[in-house]
Amino acid sequence: MKFIEVGLTDESLLLDLLNTTPVVEGMQYDVLKRNAAVTVWLREHQAAEAELAELAVARNLLQDVVRGTESPDALTPYLNAAVLRAHATENGVTWELDVDEEMRGAVRAVLAWDALRTARPGRLRACANPDCRLFLMDRSKPNAKRWCSMTTCGNRMKARRYHRRARIAKTDEQP
Repeated sequence: MKFIEVGLTDESLLLDLLNTTPVVEGMQYDVLKRNAAVTVWLREHQAAEAELAELAVARNLLQDVVRGTESPDALTPYLNAAVLRAHATENGVTWELDVDEEMRGAVRAVLAWDALRTARPGRLRACANPDCRLFLMDRSKPNAKRWCSMTTCGNRMKARRYHRRARIAKTDEQP
């Protein structure tokens, strides 16, 4: 068992985990299966190599849950593996996550997903570009962000719509 202090959310871990399967040059790329990339990713997120297998499984489940193709019930094994313990300190109550090391990152990501779901419902979502595998956190006031990046996916989707409209207009003009 390993104890780690738990904040309200671990938003960057969750979003970065969800985004470990980008499409690069038309092919899906898995950061968690690339030696050099995974080493950097694990270090940046204070995760151990022992956590890698469960992180990949949790990532796939979380991606499906966020996309709405899987029920949140699929995350139950991660919740059952964790115990939150409260400790009183001079600064108030701190929470520690008690979980086996191989489940630690996955449990942190699931808890972050739940915290975001309740604190900011509808803000975490998949990019609206069907060719993209990335996720985004919409922090805009109107909650209207649709693409992971306006410069890539946003421009591509707008260009596709423009060309589609232009083709339809051209075929409507022909006798």
